[in-house]
Amino acid sequence: MHGTAWRLVLAALFICSLALPNTIRSYAAETWPQRPVKFILPLGPGSGVDIGARLFADRLSARWSQPVIVENKPGGDGFLAITSFVGAHDDHVFLCTPTSVFTAHPYLHDNLPYKPNDLLPIARTTNTVIVIAVPTSLQIGSLADLVALARAQPGKINWAGVTGALDFLFEGFLKHQGLSMPKVPYRNLVEAATDLAEGRVQVYSTGLAIVQPFLQSGKVKLLAVTNSERASITPDIPTVREAGFPELTIDGLIGFFASPGLSIELRQRIATDIRAVADETIAKRLAATGQILNVAGPTEFAASIEEQRAKLAAIAQDLGMRPKQ
Repeated sequence: MHGTAWRLVLAALFICSLALPNTIRSYAAETWPQRPVKFILPLGPGSGVDIGARLFADRLSARWSQPVIVENKPGGDGFLAITSFVGAHDDHVFLCTPTSVFTAHPYLHDNLPYKPNDLLPIARTTNTVIVIAVPTSLQIGSLADLVALARAQPGKINWAGVTGALDFLFEGFLKHQGLSMPKVPYRNLVEAATDLAEGRVQVYSTGLAIVQPFLQSGKVKLLAVTNSERASITPDIPTVREAGFPELTIDGLIGFFASPGLSIELRQRIATDIRAVADETIAKRLAATGQILNVAGPTEFAASIEEQRAKLAAIAQDLGMRPKQ
């Protein structure tokens, strides 16, 4: 073979070698999953996130022809689930979580056992309806009424907190409004809701599902939702922006995360699969848990997480706080 022909052969081989990694990634995306898949959750059985994860697990198992296991690891401000997920180093193990579990971590904890880029967004599945709730016995009808009451009685109106981004947001709100309102810390979401219903605390920002039983019994009243838009399942409740307090705005993002290294092709394919199984039946089941079906792919999900992180960073600056690491 003469020199020109050899050069053509070598050039062709070089071009093929450049294309090979993309071919391998494409093949991996097409053939995944090759064994059972696991969803790790930072919340316990029966929570809205747990119910949603199990609904998706059931549908995706049929679509993927592989078992999908849901593993609950509540506790430790989300660290138990996150470190278990990160430590698995497994492209068949995903984290299913509200972003509010971890977006405030850098301002609340020293020496985090994970890095933000350990959580690679795959897909947003739902938006939790987050509410500002008060006991009916407080006899107020709006957020403006709550602010006026707290201003008239500094230090006498308590709020329930269970750590995380929602607490961080409410602390920023109090600072912005110049209010003195002591925090009563809780480890258990339901215990905080119970004390709210009995009037032992006067305000609580939490997921709609947590206070739903007390709404039905008439012991709790909703003042606003923190979501960017009114929720279809609480159409008469204004957003915090509509109520005149936009600094309380936060969307309850819930979705799936992969370990670093999972290709964008595979993440997009998984997001497509999630969207494909997210039918009206799932939407109705999720609505009963205070969640709105709102599927988005990895790029949009990542952008919404960064927006939430930027909001919390601005609150931290206002509070005079810096990331602890």
